Amino acid sequence: MKIEKVLSVASPVLEGKTIKDAVIGIALMAVELNDGSIGVSYVLREHLKSGCSIFPYGQRLIDKDATEIASWVLNGIDDLQKGIGMAVLNAASQSLNLLDENDPQKPFGVMLKDTDTVGIIGYIHPVVNTLGKKAQKIYVFDQGMEEAGDPAGLIEPMARQAQILPECDIMVTSGTTLINGTLDGLLVMCPNVREVILIGSSTPMYPEAFRGTKITVLAGSWWDKKYKEEIFKNISLAAGIDALRSFVIKKTVRVP
Repeated sequence: MKIEKVLSVASPVLEGKTIKDAVIGIALMAVELNDGSIGVSYVLREHLKSGCSIFPYGQRLIDKDATEIASWVLNGIDDLQKGIGMAVLNAASQSLNLLDENDPQKPFGVMLKDTDTVGIIGYIHPVVNTLGKKAQKIYVFDQGMEEAGDPAGLIEPMARQAQILPECDIMVTSGTTLINGTLDGLLVMCPNVREVILIGSSTPMYPEAFRGTKITVLAGSWWDKKYKEEIFKNISLAAGIDALRSFVIKKTVRVP
């Protein structure tokens, strides 16, 4: 499992760090470490239990060891606990010196051809809009949108993944696939891909962890710590990524 490798690679930058603060919203969650770094991750709500007082671990985060909490991404009891672990990993990754891919000719770090077919797992409007201008065909899958209804017809049925993904030259998948454990299965369905981009705020920015895999680019997010108050306040009010764009530091890193 790739998340085990991520935890192993992240171990040195997690050492000595603790959880200073946290916020868990409806759409996003964030943690602040004792060095001031901030990590944000998506809240996968679809399979969370209903009821009151069923997430007591949220109130117990402060001052906990970052290595312990990061391990929740692997052994957490639910998707919320796993997402908290991912947020810790994202915060700690800011200790790394990562070379950013800044090339306007290569959106999200890849060179697209006008003959390419692109499969996107997780609807992210700017990604679909950007790649749609360059690729021949784009297929978008999003389980949450499918379950909620898709009157605009923007997404493909999840049942068609096994049929469509083998046709793709490029695959773009949300970092949340590492939280819910679906990434490995998706990669098996893509034997012919030239590039696989792991994208979004839930992407763990540890390129060494993906060496030797089909994943070629990490397109994630770091966060400007001087806007911690604004980031946490917006998340507490159920804000999504659109409300946080002015505080994000986009990172696009090629896997070695």
